[in-house]
Amino acid sequence: MILFFSEIKFKLHQKRIIKNWLTEVAIQEKKKIGDLNIIFYNDKQLLEINKQYLNHETLTDIITFDYSERELLIGDIFISVERVKENAEKFNVSFEEELRRVMAHGILHLCGYKDKNNNEKKLMKQKEEEALLLYQTSYNDLKN
Repeated sequence: MILFFSEIKFKLHQKRIIKNWLTEVAIQEKKKIGDLNIIFYNDKQLLEINKQYLNHETLTDIITFDYSERELLIGDIFISVERVKENAEKFNVSFEEELRRVMAHGILHLCGYKDKNNNEKKLMKQKEEEALLLYQTSYNDLKN
């Protein structure tokens, strides 16, 4: 089950559609959604998690904690809404599209994909694009 939480003033729209889409992303990777929490934070809150748990002193758009068991995806995905907004502007895409990309990125991490080196980053980007295409072809008409 996917649950959404917001520790800031942010409301995710079309939760049912997003849940269905993320479930389909997992299915394409031959995985199942278990207990999955997606938590929306601001930069400061996510930076504190980054420092405390990963010893990183940098801003980031997402941190994923993976507790998965084989094909069952279990984890916590923390997303900085501020980073998503800034990156959407930087990459000239809508906030909603960038948010979907980041959520897919978190699911893909739970599926076992990494992004530490160039080859991993290239594969992760390809998988993100596939997930965004799945959303566009399957769910875009339902959001209205």
